[in-house]
Amino acid sequence: MKIALIRRQFALTGGAELYLQRLLSALAAAGHEVHLFAESWEGVQPGVVLHEVPVRAGRALRAAVFAEAVARLTEEAGCDVVFSLERTVAQDVYRAGDGLHRVWLEQRRRYATWWRRPFVGMGAFHANMKALEARTFDPACTRHVIVNSQMVRREIIAHFDFPAERIHLVRNGVDVARFQSGDRAGTRARFGFSAEDFVLLFVGSGWERKGLGFLLRLLRRWQSAEPRVKLLVIGKGRLREPVPPNVILAGPMARVEDAYAAADLLTFLPIYEPSSNVVTEALASGLPVITSRFNGAAELVQEGVNGHVLSEPADTDALEHAVRHWMQRPGARPVPCALPLDLETNVRETLRVLEM
Repeated sequence: MKIALIRRQFALTGGAELYLQRLLSALAAAGHEVHLFAESWEGVQPGVVLHEVPVRAGRALRAAVFAEAVARLTEEAGCDVVFSLERTVAQDVYRAGDGLHRVWLEQRRRYATWWRRPFVGMGAFHANMKALEARTFDPACTRHVIVNSQMVRREIIAHFDFPAERIHLVRNGVDVARFQSGDRAGTRARFGFSAEDFVLLFVGSGWERKGLGFLLRLLRRWQSAEPRVKLLVIGKGRLREPVPPNVILAGPMARVEDAYAAADLLTFLPIYEPSSNVVTEALASGLPVITSRFNGAAELVQEGVNGHVLSEPADTDALEHAVRHWMQRPGARPVPCALPLDLETNVRETLRVLEM
């Protein structure tokens, strides 16, 4: 088959990019003719034909202009299957890896300060994104949708008239061997953790959406009461309040598998995540997880077996109770996971949908 893949920005780093690289390689190895349509990219993968999609538009219109342009280009290319990882207007398969923009805005509004709440979602950018999203989920524009969690599947059915039988669950996958190869002793020494310290880990950028502020409330509460509990933050973001002394802002980390190895518990409490890779990565490394019900990856968590799911990410008392559960079980690691976490399963199930 001649297959077109659509991704606005393509680079050779990042979780979504690793997934796309593996998928591109698998498609090429299976004998398919693979074409990647992108606004910009870094790196050239053997066996893949790259097509630049020039876009001249500001932020408010950029996604919509790209969607119209790539629809024309893929039609001209005469591809047998068009697989989009972006909100676009003409595709055989759309992977809803970003969830629903309108649900994200609802959650932002819910957790915003009272004075910001009326302004959340205002402006041309958000109006255009919701309109583009509605076109993407029009059954006449898209034959099949891939979701990475049942949560997103339910959201699509609730908000759009898209046939449920054409929505397929393909969970995120990671390089399991990589996340089992971290250096615990060396990384703990690097950050100054003692053998007695209980290390919480947060991984991610975009700290407001991913709930870092909720974790900091607990760390401030525990500055004196639990001095051996530390929080290691991997990623970029901005904080409005001073950083407690029991929190280390480490910035981005190339070998993030070392952070998972050094930690005792992943604490990740987003207000909206379709299915965060960090939960999959943590479980692949054997690390227990505390996350929120607004994270599709919470479907991987078995309560008390490999983690906890909080009904309310801002509930500091519930978070404290869950963390203490794992503090009392220092020998629990590695925790099990009943569902597959490997990237190979993800790619195989994606190929199955593309070949429908």
